[in-house]
Amino acid sequence: MRMLILLLLLCPFAGISQTKNVVTADRVFPKIDKLLEFEKAIAAHAQKYHRGDTYWRVFSIQSGQDAGGFQISEGPSSWEALDTREDMGAEHKLDWNKNVAIYLTDKTSVNYSVYQDSLSTVALGDFSDKISVAHVYPKVGKNFKVRNLIKKLKAGWVAEGSTVAVYAANSSGPAQFTIVTRYKQGLKEKAQNFRKPFKETFETANGADSYDDYLDQVGEYVDNVWSEMLFLRKDLGSK
Repeated sequence: MRMLILLLLLCPFAGISQTKNVVTADRVFPKIDKLLEFEKAIAAHAQKYHRGDTYWRVFSIQSGQDAGGFQISEGPSSWEALDTREDMGAEHKLDWNKNVAIYLTDKTSVNYSVYQDSLSTVALGDFSDKISVAHVYPKVGKNFKVRNLIKKLKAGWVAEGSTVAVYAANSSGPAQFTIVTRYKQGLKEKAQNFRKPFKETFETANGADSYDDYLDQVGEYVDNVWSEMLFLRKDLGSK
């Protein structure tokens, strides 16, 4: 009986430790003259080896500094699962090196991020095929200040009905928030007349003149921001 009570007490902590809120984003860049070969190879690799926690969603990067590359999004997973993932065995590693990597340039990047439920307006797993990504880099020591700014943005997103997922980088270079707008209705959501001007919506949610104050604080607390657009390539990811 005593052992049963102990196990019941431990169950909530086990659930917390296995939270699946970690995503990885690997960026690869195929050689210009090997694009078709790369696409065929990565699709075969994803469909053969990537299931469950290692499920792949592959995006083509349409704009920004990484345009022409591909983002391989894996997860959500837990840190515990990633702790034992490693290279998924010799066969998996050989297939990647022999059949996929041969078509890539040397340019690459890997990012680990944790989904921020309190800053997001859409569930982690509620994906869309077309997204805009804003990379926000706080100044040193201003991470929590920027987090508070994003909370104000969230109030505006909720008011206008935008579906936005926010992630915080973890052990992946400079401190970064990744703000992902998921276009559930397609790119027409970007049209100027699709929604009210964001300043108007922001101030409805946060108070009069709050948008100008927000911009002043962005200049004070944010080091850099850049954005891009990505399209899902269902034919290249896991099935």
